Amino acid sequence: MKADPQTRRQFCARTCCAAAAAALGTAFAGALQGCGGGGSPTSPGGPSAASLPQVSGTASGGTITVSVDGTALAPVGSLALVRSSAGDVLVARTGADTFNAVSSVCTHEACAITAYSGQVFVCPCHGSQFDAAGRVLSGPARTSLRQYTAQFASGVLTISA
Repeated sequence: MKADPQTRRQFCARTCCAAAAAALGTAFAGALQGCGGGGSPTSPGGPSAASLPQVSGTASGGTITVSVDGTALAPVGSLALVRSSAGDVLVARTGADTFNAVSSVCTHEACAITAYSGQVFVCPCHGSQFDAAGRVLSGPARTSLRQYTAQFASGVLTISA
């Protein structure tokens, strides 16, 4: 059987629809790839950002306690991601008895901050950078990370909202 011949108008309409669908698919795939992130060499965190060391904390009554001795937070100048059942907190040891504790949720698009470079917390999704006190060093984030109270005594760090 012979198919009905296409008119020039039908041919052009089908060709334009196919081209538009292909262009839309490519644009959509590019948008998804650009929003992914996660520490790959092509993401804003790039190859220089490393995963933060993790330290376990114990949540109780609105506080998180961490035994610091023998953990990644033992040396002055260290950074770590403290994990607990109450949530994750970024911690920087700034002195022998002083710590900064800030939210691990990026203020740009609520990605979990799990990386660092030098003394800087790096969001693996879009590359925002924060200092040890949670202040924005480079965007796209514009708002500092939420700060928590951190008290240190007898080798135990206590973090509270």
